[in-house]
Amino acid sequence: MLVDINNPRVKCYQCMRPSSTCICEHISAVKTKTRFIILMHPKEYKKERNGTGYMTNLQLENSEIIVGVDFSDNTRVNELLDSNENSFLLYPGKNSFNLSQRSSAEMHNFIGKGANIFILDGTWPCARKMLKLSKNLQKLNRVSFDNSIASKFIIKQQPEALCLSTIESVYTVLNLLNKGTIEQCNTADFLVPFEKMIEHQLDYMLNPNSKNYRYGASLEIAPKIRYKTNSERNVVFELD
Repeated sequence: MLVDINNPRVKCYQCMRPSSTCICEHISAVKTKTRFIILMHPKEYKKERNGTGYMTNLQLENSEIIVGVDFSDNTRVNELLDSNENSFLLYPGKNSFNLSQRSSAEMHNFIGKGANIFILDGTWPCARKMLKLSKNLQKLNRVSFDNSIASKFIIKQQPEALCLSTIESVYTVLNLLNKGTIEQCNTADFLVPFEKMIEHQLDYMLNPNSKNYRYGASLEIAPKIRYKTNSERNVVFELD
């Protein structure tokens, strides 16, 4: 455990959450052949308690976090790109390789073994800016998927129903890679830490002594039905 001098509450050094809502007992790191590189926007880096990028990193043995906005000259990112030609960016687009619509043979031919998958961790506006500035990421082939699940991140507003948190997106990708026999990993408990975090947040909202108390809040983890305005939805996809 550690103590932040600006916030005297005791924190867990691993999940970076207050000790009272530590989720480490629910962490069960998954072994994958694919390496997941979480490119985290600085604004997301500050969201230690609710950021799912941290949680995703804890749940994946073969992963790492790199913080920044423009990764064009980032030493570590370029090192990863130079060392593995099978590197991809998880991002929607008209020319992306849709994992949901491809056969196992197509996945093996396109992705291969031991690939790197880069993930932009931030709000959609931030992710789009990161991609716009990062010339090296623009050159990568993209992978995407057809989302068939509603996000459980009900304490955070999303621009579209198809938008998932980082950990939910990786969970979906892993299941698709399992189906295509690229991976053989067990994802049964992958979202448990995320679900426990949501439960802690809802408990906090129900506490009358909490500054975030919301009268009538529900403990049930239910699909979200409220999304942002049409103008804000445009940031999800590139227009070019």
